[in-house]
Amino acid sequence: MNTTSRSRDPQVPAESGPDAWIGCELGSRTASYDERDAILYALAVGARATDLDLVFEERLRVLPTFALTLAQWAPDLLGSAGAFDTSTAVHGAQHLEVRSPLPRSGELTLQASVPNVWDKGAAAIFDIRVECEHFVATWSIFAPGCGGFGGERGPSAPKGDDAAPPLTLQVPTRTDQAALYRLLGDRHHMHIDPDAARAAGQPAPFMHGLCSLAAVTLPMADALGCHPADLRRLDGRFAGPVFPGDVLDVRAAPKGHSASFGVSAGGRPAITGATVTFDAPA
Repeated sequence: MNTTSRSRDPQVPAESGPDAWIGCELGSRTASYDERDAILYALAVGARATDLDLVFEERLRVLPTFALTLAQWAPDLLGSAGAFDTSTAVHGAQHLEVRSPLPRSGELTLQASVPNVWDKGAAAIFDIRVECEHFVATWSIFAPGCGGFGGERGPSAPKGDDAAPPLTLQVPTRTDQAALYRLLGDRHHMHIDPDAARAAGQPAPFMHGLCSLAAVTLPMADALGCHPADLRRLDGRFAGPVFPGDVLDVRAAPKGHSASFGVSAGGRPAITGATVTFDAPA
């Protein structure tokens, strides 16, 4: 999997301050991938060897969340351009809307921009939007120390539902899962190096939030009578770390082929305010 070309560099604002990045165009990239990349991704987020339509090239259907690995360059680029401190900023939330299925292999031209920067007081949230013909995705990056510039606070976190959910799932993770997921492109050291994890405020290397979120969609699709490759929309806020080997406890409220849900790990909130929607089975 490669990001093969760049049309233009980001338009670094002449003015200082987080709000100067609002409306910034991050340019475009052409990302190429093949069946091997899509299969590696499926295995990294929990697909089994018996899931032939996810791991066998002759029957392959590409998981829509694979698109997020192709677009990871955009939030990385914004950090490297100086918008926020990459050593303290964390992935706060993720949105994915699927426009059409990803082909088994190919080349996608992705456009990225910064539609919003929200002022949360002690921190700012940078929204990075990436889109192409197949999907629209938005990363929300929580950047401590960047708030207080007088901007809009933006949407509040959705409130949780304390009622007992009609659907509960337990999703195991593997001790090598973060190491495997890194091969898809997000190689931040905190997911593999104990020293980097401690510098980020965690006792040990922890899983990528996008890996944990995608891992939940596989059993969720099965519980809703759908196929995980028929994912249409996914949203979630990252509330706490998941460590490789943790069991993800999922509490969901289904409605047709959709569900709202939350995820905890080791008794700690991990993903909150999440929703998922699948296309109805054919």
